[in-house]
Amino acid sequence: MRTASLDVRATASLHAFSRVGFVVPKYKHSGVARNLVKRRLRELVRRHMLHLLQQHPPLDVVVRVFPSAYDRDLATLGGELEQAIRQLLKRVG
Repeated sequence: MRTASLDVRATASLHAFSRVGFVVPKYKHSGVARNLVKRRLRELVRRHMLHLLQQHPPLDVVVRVFPSAYDRDLATLGGELEQAIRQLLKRVG
């Protein structure tokens, strides 16, 4: 699933729990900006998305960031991430 600043993909997990990983290229930004985006995404998943993932069979989810994510605020990133994960979970079942 793609949003304006994220590409979210999932596959069935071999583990008994879901996992979420992030791919955040620098895109000519500093390491500080890159780590800020990663920390924001981790916190969004921890606070808002884990309960969604726990209600379904285990998945391995990979979130790839596009350059526009560096300019997004926390609320916008959260909305995009939640939208993408909900669409993925509908497809998975």
